[in-house]
Amino acid sequence: MLVDIVRADLARRLGVDAQAIAVLRTESVDWPSTALGCPEPGMVYAQVITPGYRVVLEHGGRQYTYHTDRRQRFVLCTR
Repeated sequence: MLVDIVRADLARRLGVDAQAIAVLRTESVDWPSTALGCPEPGMVYAQVITPGYRVVLEHGGRQYTYHTDRRQRFVLCTR
């Protein structure tokens, strides 16, 4: 499940157990491109509707937002 994948990614980044990370919300989104709503400068993305999710996690009072497709691709969106 995508929520478990992004939760594990954040746990690895923070050096904590995945169970210490709360899932605040998950919502279905149709991203306007394969950038998943969080394009990186200098990158080129296909301009096609990409179904996915916005997943908001919390640890230590700080929120983290991940954007995903419906498979296993995700980005930690820092903007």
